[in-house]
Amino acid sequence: MENNVTDKKVNIPEFSVSELSLALKRMVEDTFSYVRVRGEISGLMRAASGHVYLSLKDENAVLEAVCWKGVAAKLPFVPEDGLEVVCEGKLSTYPQRSKYQLVISRMEPAGEGALMALLEERKKKLAAEGLFSPERKKSLPYIPSTIGVITSPTGAVIQDILHRLNDRFPRHVIVWPVQVQGREAAGQIARAIAGFNALKPGERITRPDLLIVARGGGSLEDLWAFNEEIVVRAAAASEIPLISAVGHETDTTLIDFASDHRAPTPTAAAEAAVPVRSDLQFKTADLTQRLEAARRRFFKGLHDKLAGLERGLPSPRDILGLATQRLDDLNIRLPRGLASFLQGQALKLQRIAGGLTVLTIRQSVHLKMSRFEDYSRRLEMAFVTTSQARVSKLSSLGRVFESLGYHSILKRGFAVIRDSGGKAVTFAKNIGPGAALDIEFKDGHVPVVASGSEPPAKNKAPGHRKAKPSKKDQGSLF
Repeated sequence: MENNVTDKKVNIPEFSVSELSLALKRMVEDTFSYVRVRGEISGLMRAASGHVYLSLKDENAVLEAVCWKGVAAKLPFVPEDGLEVVCEGKLSTYPQRSKYQLVISRMEPAGEGALMALLEERKKKLAAEGLFSPERKKSLPYIPSTIGVITSPTGAVIQDILHRLNDRFPRHVIVWPVQVQGREAAGQIARAIAGFNALKPGERITRPDLLIVARGGGSLEDLWAFNEEIVVRAAAASEIPLISAVGHETDTTLIDFASDHRAPTPTAAAEAAVPVRSDLQFKTADLTQRLEAARRRFFKGLHDKLAGLERGLPSPRDILGLATQRLDDLNIRLPRGLASFLQGQALKLQRIAGGLTVLTIRQSVHLKMSRFEDYSRRLEMAFVTTSQARVSKLSSLGRVFESLGYHSILKRGFAVIRDSGGKAVTFAKNIGPGAALDIEFKDGHVPVVASGSEPPAKNKAPGHRKAKPSKKDQGSLF
């Protein structure tokens, strides 16, 4: 029995690990070369290479999946965790880890319900951040000089916008071409909004006064790029006023809430961007006529008012008549008054001249001279009296100074001793042996040199007493 079992084991072919893994890979890929799988995305990861790795799960199982870079770039939406999707592809194995996985060739949301749920969740999140707040929305310029349009350059949308602008009010338009659908669309739209805002005044490319982000109609999946966070945040951060015109009237995307103005169609966006020039011309002409009529009425009212005031005023002849009459009267009285004044002054001069004789002048001069001589004598007497008082006082002060000066003391037999610096010496202990001294007597100075052996006390203030000897050093009195 044991020999039969051994023979059977020997007859089974032996595989290497690689051979067995390759055989399993072929069998799985042949059996499941095309499958459609529905599940919820979990554990999504984007590698640096551009490949997307994820898991599809339901309530009972998990299936690993991979979406290669080329396929991921063409997806009409951005996959996210929690989104229910339907994936098409084939099953394959990954021998290095002994696992199987779904290689995705196409991915779409599992119906609009899944996208709508994701859209509502994202809308609540962004609204909570204040990106949709009406307070942050900017007003549109009335007549922008330059308009920036972000859309596909090949679609009918840009032609509709340009045609409508030319009909209403031709403006300078700068088109930033972008994809409006697909995996790369959201990034391109966000970069275009940021790029227009990054332009500075005075550069070669004119900075727009208004932006229009436009796309034609389509399904929810087709318009999904305008629901991406990167696009919504770029629209909310735009310093240039922005009009969103995505889809038709019934289509609504998140960029519509973040923009400063939402237009139902691209054509409506052009209408909101500029007014009708012919209407403005008509309105300007009408306002010009009304202004001219108002001007005429205003000046006519002033003229009528001035005419009414003129009727209430007296005539200039009546106003100036009294002043003219007074001027004539003064003109007549002036020569007579001047003659009378000159006559009075002549009489006054004659009276003064009659009193001016040689005797009178001499008497006046003699009186003035007498007064001058009297003033001179009084001034001289006052000067002499004051000078004598000052001399007497000065003599008295000199006697006092002489009595208080040390020269009077020298006359009584005393002398003044000075050191080499000319300073008076008042204590004998301050004089050391060999010190040069000067003795001033009554009749002159005598230079001397001090003798003796005891040096003068240093650093002792005058009157300093020598310390008493201690009892230990005190000698006997006997």
